[in-house]
Amino acid sequence: MTALSPGATIGILGGGQLGRMLAMAAAQLGFRSHIYCPDAKFPADQVTDLVTRASYDDEDSLDWFAGEVDVVTYEFENIPVETVGRLAQKVDVFPDARVLEVSQDRLQEKAFINALGIATAPYAGVGTANEALEALKNIGYPAVLKTRRFGYDGKGQAIVRSEDEVPAAFDSLGSDKIIVEGFVDFDMEISVIVARGRSGEVKAFQPAENIHTNHILDVSICPARIGQDLREEAVELAEKIVTELNYVGVLAVELFVSADEPRLRVNEIAPRVHNSGHWSIEACPTSQFEQHIRAICGLPLGDTRLYGQAVMKNLIGDEILDLEHLLADPEANVHHYGKLEARPGRKMGHVTRLYPLDKKLDI
Repeated sequence: MTALSPGATIGILGGGQLGRMLAMAAAQLGFRSHIYCPDAKFPADQVTDLVTRASYDDEDSLDWFAGEVDVVTYEFENIPVETVGRLAQKVDVFPDARVLEVSQDRLQEKAFINALGIATAPYAGVGTANEALEALKNIGYPAVLKTRRFGYDGKGQAIVRSEDEVPAAFDSLGSDKIIVEGFVDFDMEISVIVARGRSGEVKAFQPAENIHTNHILDVSICPARIGQDLREEAVELAEKIVTELNYVGVLAVELFVSADEPRLRVNEIAPRVHNSGHWSIEACPTSQFEQHIRAICGLPLGDTRLYGQAVMKNLIGDEILDLEHLLADPEANVHHYGKLEARPGRKMGHVTRLYPLDKKLDI
């Protein structure tokens, strides 16, 4: 394996805020970036000179794009597997298509995690409302019905608390590929951002505690306010997953923390840089974005130690309109994603603040 040198071009599928921050991290290390995105306008095109606007099933554009870059990665996990497979015939793509096959299907993902001896919520794959009712006899209520593919930020799911609610909930999802998940009585959700390089080197960031509002991540706090033993166990589980996948790049592992055994259950994995790791830009020598670029380019992974306790707040919708006030705060590290229209539920930016590691947070 030969590491890529500065001046090489990194192809990025997807032009949202994650692609934007990946392109910025690539530039920091001397790399060029080439964004491939079907949208007319997108946040990443403000920070890269090279853009291909084409659909993910445009074979001619994909073939041309592959010839213009030295390695390809992606900013979101719903890139078509066929797209990655076609590009991989001509250029290295990290993470690879197998990872997408696992992570794009909630049923396959949970089966993969359980096969490693790692706990998840109880679950069953179903294709009809009657099958869901049968599965719920064992799983119990309350539970949640989720589409197996393409759900995020609370979309593609419906909570059921009794048999009577199941038929309507099933119909509302508009799919016959559904996973039924039992509720987990958890105290906290945490996530571990872990990276694996092309050499097999693995490094994880400290687990972060995640607080959601209306199913959207609102605040991440790192390190998570749990015992050191649980932090270490969470990191070990994430490292086991990333190694078993033969993964290259940054992976996010979301986990539930419960008072009862098992204390940790994996909720889901995301094969990309992740919203719950944005604090790493200011809080660590190496951000999750730089770490991802290092990993896919065959470079040594960077240091992940914490400079201090980090609190990252997402700026959702109209919250970005408070930008002038935030910029006047000397403790605020403000990031605007370059989106011009603030819509409800839309991630417009984030702000990170650092505190001494021994400070008790009132959050």
